[in-house]
Amino acid sequence: MSGHANSYQMEKVSKIEMVNDDYERIPSSELTPAVVEEILKEYPTSKLGAAYRNSKGIFKLVMVLKSGTRRTVYIDPYGNWITNKKR
Repeated sequence: MSGHANSYQMEKVSKIEMVNDDYERIPSSELTPAVVEEILKEYPTSKLGAAYRNSKGIFKLVMVLKSGTRRTVYIDPYGNWITNKKR
């Protein structure tokens, strides 16, 4: 049974890596003005930890909240927040 569990875990990790492989890290200067405006509005006391963009132009942002907690959020180039279902 442990062999089956290991196989499942490896398959799960591979799927996660495939999803994340589409995003490439970018400098914050490549964020669109609409995205920057939304970040400042929704996360006024947070810092941008990292920014990524995928082939569809969707941004993946790692926000560092004032408490130190990291939150990953997704937003399109026009400043519309994206839920997990739409990515």
